[in-house]
Amino acid sequence: MIRSSSPKLRVDIDDGVARIFIDNAAKRNAFDFEMWQALPSVIRAIDADPRARVLVLGGESNLPFCSGADISEFSTLRATSDGGRAYEAANVAAFDALSQSTKPTFAAIAGFCFGGGVGLAAACDVRLGREDAIFAIPAVKLGVGYPPAAMRYVVATMGAQRAFDLFYTARRLTAQEAFNIGFIAYHYSKGEFDSAVMDMARAVAQNAPLTILAAKSAIRTAAFLPGALTLEECEILADACFDSADYVEGRNAFLNKRTPKFIGK
Repeated sequence: MIRSSSPKLRVDIDDGVARIFIDNAAKRNAFDFEMWQALPSVIRAIDADPRARVLVLGGESNLPFCSGADISEFSTLRATSDGGRAYEAANVAAFDALSQSTKPTFAAIAGFCFGGGVGLAAACDVRLGREDAIFAIPAVKLGVGYPPAAMRYVVATMGAQRAFDLFYTARRLTAQEAFNIGFIAYHYSKGEFDSAVMDMARAVAQNAPLTILAAKSAIRTAAFLPGALTLEECEILADACFDSADYVEGRNAFLNKRTPKFIGK
């Protein structure tokens, strides 16, 4: 069982899917400093767990995805430039851990996805939205500065012009608008959201892990994301697929018209 150093992050692994549930109901699922610090170690534990083939980050049942960083800490932990930089470093470490996870990562977004919540979502590989999802980056209303290290995932997922727009205006996007600009890949009604997220995660969990890792690494490199591998390292991962037992299994399953059973070796 994977335990988090923050009680506001809960992990469940079932049927190949590791789910990180954000549970800070008193603050509408805002991330406090303890949560920012805890998330990278949780992700590392999931990466090391053979039961987990996919990672899904989302709010606990009936809670929003994430309403951003805990504003009550702005006047304490982020009251000075030194404190602000330390807080930002914890933010970026969480974003990097999500993006650099060896597992495919999905953000399951319902309700508020504000500020740091947008950063968490942007650091995931794929974003799935519920029809009531609302997206905003209200930094200009708070006087908060975002360093490039925290900005790069937002720019990578929606482009520079949209990032300028959202940061300059602090306006809110609906799920449909977020879909239109490509920030979320799919959006679902409230009734179908949970099952759609799990159906997709379970389907991905059944696919060849080495191929997924090679594809994720190559995509991150092509997109110039932080911590991306070199072209040579990506080639090694792609070559490993052809030398794997899973490649033999995939060919045999296709020829025999059956569902393959991949083991990641």
